[in-house]
Amino acid sequence: MLNPEQIILLAPPFLLAITVHEFSHGYIAYRLGDSTARDMGRLTFNPIAHIDLFGLLALFFIGFGWAKPVPVNPHNLANP
Repeated sequence: MLNPEQIILLAPPFLLAITVHEFSHGYIAYRLGDSTARDMGRLTFNPIAHIDLFGLLALFFIGFGWAKPVPVNPHNLANP
């Protein structure tokens, strides 16, 4: 388990990484024709939209975490 100082130092980079990662999923889906993430307010750099509370707590307490998955409707994707 991490001590409080480590949590304070590691929280900002983890939040940034999770936010950019999930935004990228939504952005690529949007560029390929699926507006589901944008319509649901998930095409944003606001970390609150992407953070799963239990996933974040698990990350700090057991070293494994997750974010809310960005919704993608494969039927909306354009054919290349």
